[in-house]
Amino acid sequence: MVNILQLFVENREFIFLIIVSIFLGIEVISNVPAVLHTPLMSGANAIHGVVIIGSIIIMLEAHPTNYLALILGFFAVVLGTLNVVGGFVVTNRMLEMFKKKEK
Repeated sequence: MVNILQLFVENREFIFLIIVSIFLGIEVISNVPAVLHTPLMSGANAIHGVVIIGSIIIMLEAHPTNYLALILGFFAVVLGTLNVVGGFVVTNRMLEMFKKKEK
């Protein structure tokens, strides 16, 4: 069984890159004006569709005893799916605001 410390030491560059990406993403998203929200959500939906397919491929290629890859792949599928569905719901609600109301 591989211990957590050994995994951290072997992958410290990737872990550092993920942490920097998280902070960069938070900074970029927090400075987006409301007018650009809908186009960015549409782009994010497309990106997360690719993430979902990629994580499914990773899970299919992972060895059955590689629980870390399977668990991370499962979480990537779940979170990517939630983001895609949530993005479409938000986009649909924003587009509903521009439709003419029937009397």
